[in-house]
Parts: sequence; C-alpha cells; structure tokens
Amino acid sequence: MTETNSDTDQENLTSPLQQITFLLRKYKLVEGLVNLQESPDLSLSESTVLKQNLTELTDYLNQLHPADIAFVLEALPLEDRLLIWSLVKAELDGEVLLETSDSVRATLITDMASQELVAATEFLNTDEIADLAPDLPQEVIEDVFRSLPVEEREQLRAAMSYPEGSVGALMDFNVITVREDVRLEVVLRYLRRLDAMPDHTDQLFVVDRDEHLKGVLLINQLLVNDPDIQVAEVMTSEIIRLHPGDVAQQAANAFERYDLVSASVVDEYDKLLGRVTVNTVIDFIRTKAENEVLNLAGLSAEEDLFAPILKSVKNRWIWLAINLVTAFIASRVIGFFEESIEKLVALAALMPIIAGIGGNSGNQTITMIVRALALDQINIDSAWKLIFKEIGVSAVNGLIWGSLVGLLTFIIYQSYSLGLVMGVAMVLNLLLAAMLGVLIPLTLRKFGHDPAIGSSVMITAVTDSGGFFIFLGLATIFLL
Repeated sequence: MTETNSDTDQENLTSPLQQITFLLRKYKLVEGLVNLQESPDLSLSESTVLKQNLTELTDYLNQLHPADIAFVLEALPLEDRLLIWSLVKAELDGEVLLETSDSVRATLITDMASQELVAATEFLNTDEIADLAPDLPQEVIEDVFRSLPVEEREQLRAAMSYPEGSVGALMDFNVITVREDVRLEVVLRYLRRLDAMPDHTDQLFVVDRDEHLKGVLLINQLLVNDPDIQVAEVMTSEIIRLHPGDVAQQAANAFERYDLVSASVVDEYDKLLGRVTVNTVIDFIRTKAENEVLNLAGLSAEEDLFAPILKSVKNRWIWLAINLVTAFIASRVIGFFEESIEKLVALAALMPIIAGIGGNSGNQTITMIVRALALDQINIDSAWKLIFKEIGVSAVNGLIWGSLVGLLTFIIYQSYSLGLVMGVAMVLNLLLAAMLGVLIPLTLRKFGHDPAIGSSVMITAVTDSGGFFIFLGLATIFLL
C-alpha cells in the first residue's frame, strides 16, 4: 500500500522542481538510513536502493531542458543545489550556466574545477561564451581562447569587447548568408547540406563578395517561389539594421514594434557582423525588468535566495542605511511639532494616513516614468508636459480622496477645522508626490544613473517627511 501511494504521489508531481524535490527527498532518506545501519548486510542492501534512487534522480534530471534545470538549482538550498549540479551531464553544463541568475551561477562556478569550466564551453557558441566570460576565472578564459579555432577566437574577442547593454553584447555570429545572383534552388540545396539551421532563422542575409548587406531572403519566400528564379527577385530590404554600438534597449523596442524574429547587425560600412534574435532580446528584457524591480526596492544586485547571511546583508544595507537617515529626518519633523501633538492627540492618529497615501501615489508615478524612460518615450519637451499631467492627476485624486478623508475625520472627531486641514494636507502631499515622482527618475537619468535605483525608497522618504510637515504645519497654524 505504501509503495502504491508513493507511485501515485510521484505521478501527480508535474513540476520539475516538485519532482526533483521528491526524488531528492527519497535519496536523502535512504542515505540517512544507510549511515545509521550497523549490520553490513543491511547496509549493503540499503546501499543498492540508494544507488537506484540516485540513478532515478539523475535520469530524470538529464531529461529536463537546461532552463528547467537552472530553475530547479535556483530554488534549492546550497547543499542540495551542489548535489543536483554534480549530477547534470557535462554537455549540459554550459547551457545551464547561461540560464541561471548571476548570483547562483557564481556558486556553481566556484564548485567547478578549471578543466570542467573549459569543457563546459566546448558546447557553446562564441557569443554564449562571451556571456559567461565575466563570471569565469582569468585562467579559464585563457584556456578557452587557446582551445578555439582562430576564427572563433576572433569572434569571442570581438564579442567580449562590446559593453554590457549594447547590441554588440547581444549579437549572435551564427548567420547564414547567400548571394543575390544565385537561384533559389541552389540556396535550398545549400541549406539541405547543413547539419542544422541556426535557431530562430526566419531569414537569410543577402551579401555581396565583401560581406556588405544587400537585403534579406525570407524563409517563406524561399519556400513558396519558383526554385529557378534568382534571390535578387524575391529578396527584400530589412526593416531595421542594428549597429553593435547601439543601446540594447533600442533593439528591444524595435523587436517589439516590428514583431521581429531576427535582425542584422552591421558596421558603419554596412558590412554584416552578425544578428540579434528574439530569444536573446527576451532574455535581455526579462533581466532588465528584474533588475528594475530590485532597484526600485533599493537592492543593489540580484540575490541568491539561499545566499549566506553576510552576503545578503551586504546587498541590502546601503538603502536600509539611507532609509534610516530619512526616518530620523521624519522623526525630527514630528519632534518639531511635539507641542501641537500634545495639545491635539488626534494629529498623531491621522498623520500616517497623509504620508501613506502620498507614498503610494508617488510610487505609481515613478513606476510610469521609469517604464517610459526604459522605452525612450520621454524627451526634454515632453518632461514638462508629464509634470503638469501628473500634477493634474494628483490634484483630482487629492480633491476626491481629500474630501472623503476630511469627511471621515469630521465624523470621527466632530471638528470641521480638523477635517478641512486633513483634506488640504492630502491634496498638497499628493501634489508633492507627483512632482517628485517625475523629477527623481529624470534627475537620476540626467546624471547617468539608472532611474529605477532607489526611486521607490526616495519617494517614500520625501512623502513621509513632507506629509508630516504639511499636515502638522497646517494643524499648528489653523487649529492651535
């Protein structure tokens, strides 16, 4: 009965993480029993079961896609992660490393010998090796260079020369080129001789003898047209041509705008260097979005869920320290009005409402502005229009919710003047949140910083201190 229930539970586990966790738990349970056995015969018997469980775990693990393996590794504590990592097939190591987050990748690379790291790169393209290169030890990079053919070595050197966040850093060198004066039938025969076509190949690049880009031959045009006609008759001009020095976000915007699957990368003389594919762009967008979420929360880097305590503390302390300073400032603002609060205790109960609503409103504005900046939708002329627009939105929200809060304040405390002060303070703090919600990310961008870094922390700090000052100041003037 126990075995039947166990098999049923295993069949119901559809998630790779759940399945790996289930198999890992079985393996560790038997391992613990083996270590407790005193009888050699029992130990041998249990050891056989242990090996069977390990084989089952290994077989299931190596059936998974590298992205699923990476997901599982990120979700496991360090000890279990390293055990699972040791079971991954060597030919999958490089692809799994590419799929993991930077923080988890560091723990895996630390656990690998130099020879293992060099071997892992043997199954990767040069652009993929370039993605891993910043995390690899220098001696490993040197060994990788020596192991590559001359052409790939030069491609890797070129890929590593492009700065992070540029189109060159996203570029794939694996492209198929054809001449414009050949027949489609020749192109088809050429493609059939290939072992496999590069991933996400929706078009072939038409170049001259000097590798200058002339146009593209769409795969669907190749398949539906008469094989006897020449490439020049059916090729088209590409919608967009990227340059290696372009900002990667611009390429991402182009892929979204034109629904691209791939796009060429050319130099200043229109010579074809490589291509950018949609999977790379999606990875870039996802990574950028994750970093922006972290930056808005004041985290300086992506953090391993199971990172050592001191490492996590190091990642979080900067903005906590800044938050502590701003909290002291807010407390001093309150302290400045201690006499007012002593005379009218209701002020202490009401002032968190002003600060809280202001912080939420400011965060909404900042989120909109950071997104617009990421999409390059804001320029100098539109910035002022945005400020006035957000002021208008906050004014309307302030009047609506300020009136409601003022009415509730009157009902609770039976004071017209207190309700009026509450409503006016709400309007003023929302206006302050709107202006700073636009100005903070724009100012950060102007000085060359990521507009998402700490914006949420800063706006909350300002609306807290500003809200307290506005509310308690108005109360002191008009109520006391």
